[in-house]
Amino acid sequence: MKQELTIGTKHSIQITVTNKMFAQFEGELVHPVYSTATMVYHMEWVSRQIILKVLEETEEGMGAEVKVKHLAPVTEGTLLTLEATVVGLKKNFIITKVLIFSKDRVVGEGEVTQVILPKSKINTMID
Repeated sequence: MKQELTIGTKHSIQITVTNKMFAQFEGELVHPVYSTATMVYHMEWVSRQIILKVLEETEEGMGAEVKVKHLAPVTEGTLLTLEATVVGLKKNFIITKVLIFSKDRVVGEGEVTQVILPKSKINTMID
């Protein structure tokens, strides 16, 4: 890593819910609200942005675990803020707590664990 991450490092993003983010399976709409699957994607994305700042050219991050609680439905057009905070650092594992807000209401929360590995090791694992 270029620099050490510290507990408390934060990053946030904002997204607006679109109909492409609705709960659906195999193209079948289940509910016209922000899906849990999309929430997980955004949780990983905001967490990844924290490690992008510290990766060496020879390193890459991989998702290792996601824990999520989807607390409230969110409709199309809603602006969401996702905030990731580093809460754990164990060897090459980075754990972030993620909160998802709609205005002042928490609509989701969870943790994302990423592992930083040499790209060569990842390529070997894939092969």
